[in-house]
Amino acid sequence: MKIRTFIAVAACKISRFILRKIGKGGTNAPGKVILKIYPQILGVLSRNVKTIIVTGTNGKTTTSRMIEQSLQESGIRYFANKSGANMLSGITTEFAMNSTLGGRCKYEYALIECDEAAFKSVSKYVSSQCIVVTNVFRDQLDRYGEITHTINSILTGIKNSPGAIVCINGDCSLCVSMVDEITNEVIFYGVEEEIYKERVEEVSDAPYCIKCKSEYEYDYITYGHLGGFRCPGCEYHRPDTVVAVEKVLESAPDNSVIQLRLINNRYMAVINLPGGYNIYNATAAAAAGVALGIDDDVIIHALSSFEGGFGRMEKFTINGIDIRMILIKNPAGCNQVLNFLSNTDVPSLFVVALNDRYADGKDISWIWDVDFEKLTAIQDNLTEIWVTGIRADDMVLRFKYAGVPIEKLKVIKDYDVLIQGMINQEAPVYMMPTYTAMLDIREKFSKNFGFKEFWE
Repeated sequence: MKIRTFIAVAACKISRFILRKIGKGGTNAPGKVILKIYPQILGVLSRNVKTIIVTGTNGKTTTSRMIEQSLQESGIRYFANKSGANMLSGITTEFAMNSTLGGRCKYEYALIECDEAAFKSVSKYVSSQCIVVTNVFRDQLDRYGEITHTINSILTGIKNSPGAIVCINGDCSLCVSMVDEITNEVIFYGVEEEIYKERVEEVSDAPYCIKCKSEYEYDYITYGHLGGFRCPGCEYHRPDTVVAVEKVLESAPDNSVIQLRLINNRYMAVINLPGGYNIYNATAAAAAGVALGIDDDVIIHALSSFEGGFGRMEKFTINGIDIRMILIKNPAGCNQVLNFLSNTDVPSLFVVALNDRYADGKDISWIWDVDFEKLTAIQDNLTEIWVTGIRADDMVLRFKYAGVPIEKLKVIKDYDVLIQGMINQEAPVYMMPTYTAMLDIREKFSKNFGFKEFWE
């Protein structure tokens, strides 16, 4: 077994070295190599490592970066899968790259973003100390199936780590329902008031009680099906929270200011990214900090100083033009971008890049569940709407049905022409790409303008 471990880890490291030399990320392929040689290698590499797993439909990457900042400021030695390679192969790659050839991890902690569907497989080999569940939304039906499949996958992963403290979004009725089936210590977190002055119209992914099928009543809704839910039929309701945003004090183009409760202590906190969804990400990260015993002061400071994950409200300033790149992959996330745009008053250029490769989800029918009709109400704040990507024509059709004026729309399929156009106009840019479009466009930013690579 020691020889097999040596060969497998060496093969992974060599693969990564070669791929990076030729300008590739080397995030998943080395893991596929090592798993071919030793399918159970992750169990060896993760032995005695205190692992923090972040999973759920939306917000995994940003929540992980916030937690990472807390670990850094606490002086904790750790590694993380910053690249966002969150399937079994990508996670195995990161463990191997941070281990000796003998399979011993060089770090005390591992911070792992884990795809919700992959969690049940990863958890067979990795015993977590802390698990953060961000939320459950309908996502890429061709890959994940119905919401119940996602819930069951996360639930299986938690059951495989009975000693982990689990941080659960108390505003998500789907996530809270898991508590009945686990024995873990649970920390509930949430937001205790509405986030947006104006919200888009959304189709709820959980309108009916998961226990008795009665229609939920809400004291308030933050977005989607998240908020102060309660069932009039069986009294299933939002639980009391240990970590909570009690007030949203300010929502600015670059950050948010909140009143945050950590157990019984209250703080004013600045979140170093805008948007209501990032308020949730910050609350999830704060709950993880409480679970790990990190000092309150460190948790609060980390929220104001962390560096956002690639493509997650990531800002590029080129020729004096600010370009915000905001990854989208499902109706819930896309609607939150529209919520954000609806609550800003700075005229801007809106760019959408829609692809349908495997990592994006082949089924793009979800764009018809997004409230793009909201764009007609805010069109005075949008200089133009540009569309790109493999399925640009489908996106244009959706915009036309939403009532977006044709004179506002422009299709630019060549990414080089698109980028040059963005930096030659005067308004700030909000770019909303799907995953592979984000990688392609971001790579051009890196090569042409000197920005760091996505895995750095």
